[in-house]
Amino acid sequence: PMTKSASTPRRNYLLSLGILAGMFFIFGAVSWVNSILIPYFRICCELTHFESYFVSFAFYIAYFIMAVPSGILLKKVGFKRGIMYGFMLTALGAFVFVPAALFRQFEIFLLGLFCIGTGLAVLQTAANPYVTILGPIESAAQRMSVMGVFNKTAGIIAPLILAALILRPEDSELFALIDSGTLDAAAKAPLLDGLIRRVIVPYAVLGVLLLLVGVGIRYSVLPEIDTDSQNSASGADDTPGRRSLFDFPYLWLGALAIFCQVGAQVVAIDTIINYAGSMGMDLVESKVFPSFTLTCTMIGFLSGIVLIPRYVTQKQALVVCSTLGLLLSLGVVLCDFGVTLFGHRANASIFLLNALGLPNALIYAGVWPLAIRGLGRFTKMGSSLLIMGLCGNAILPLVYGFVAERCGMRMGYWVLVPCFLYLVFFAVKGYKIVRWPWQRIENNG
Repeated sequence: PMTKSASTPRRNYLLSLGILAGMFFIFGAVSWVNSILIPYFRICCELTHFESYFVSFAFYIAYFIMAVPSGILLKKVGFKRGIMYGFMLTALGAFVFVPAALFRQFEIFLLGLFCIGTGLAVLQTAANPYVTILGPIESAAQRMSVMGVFNKTAGIIAPLILAALILRPEDSELFALIDSGTLDAAAKAPLLDGLIRRVIVPYAVLGVLLLLVGVGIRYSVLPEIDTDSQNSASGADDTPGRRSLFDFPYLWLGALAIFCQVGAQVVAIDTIINYAGSMGMDLVESKVFPSFTLTCTMIGFLSGIVLIPRYVTQKQALVVCSTLGLLLSLGVVLCDFGVTLFGHRANASIFLLNALGLPNALIYAGVWPLAIRGLGRFTKMGSSLLIMGLCGNAILPLVYGFVAERCGMRMGYWVLVPCFLYLVFFAVKGYKIVRWPWQRIENNG
């Protein structure tokens, strides 16, 4: 039997993983409701499809702007206090939704979304190294998959809960009336005001919960980690003579891989309701499609937990999933025929878009450990750089919206193809590049 001294670290390890899993659940709940907010704000704030994707832009551009400041903050105040500040910022963003809804001002909503994204940038910059460092690096993808299960469970549940809170069965008639063009501005305004104010109570409650969670984690058993020494000790490639982040090519290539992966993932989820709308489905019917995609993602994560590293290495999984993602994204743009699945009659391409959730699950989990390995004292800033890659979530939906408005919504999904082509490159070759070409020339010279 285990002694108390031997069992305490094990118990604290499991408790720490549990706290991190709870954090990833919250990340998922707060992030994936955007798939409902995009079409909801499009109706309530009278936006074009392109304008509606500024929801994703405002939310995720914060990751790009705030990732390096987040790394500096964590270096200054420590990981646990930094996590508390991250939750406070996220709560502030939720509270900003209250005046935004009262005035029905899309710009104020965007400010709130930017605040939420800023808080999550701090939280993700802290949480990802924790997951990587809490155990052996070779099973990091497995731990990431566990976190992914919690993240995507929240992603499946949260949009349906928000939809249940802000949408009603009789709204189909209301949306049809608003879209009919028979109402003048004076008649339409009170209908839209009433519709948008349904978000006030859910987001006010969310803000309070986020504050409580932040304070709770600050005083929890989650250990304060020293990434500088621990990453070096965990089988690192931290070779002497590396003076800055620029001396780690695979880190920069990994950041671009994360840009492509998360961008492709958010395009597949956040645009799908609008795409379903182009097939004649209203928001009341199409609200389930993001959850279909995230269910496929969940299946991917569960597969990862079972298969990695016992049957498949995380590198092999990355190659397989990147290739599958490329094939499915080609299917989305090339398949143009009707099918009936899960009680919905739609173009086959939308179900292939759902299926993209499966390979997307394990790509992020595979890229992160390969990109952050062996950074030693550069781990915090390297993590910040990878978090900056999450701005793919901000950029690619806008690119999709721009292309979709000009070439059609299905053709807009061509933006996915180069993303997966690059991911195949990173999985096969990119992660192996430890010297820039010009450094080899210098060395040979």
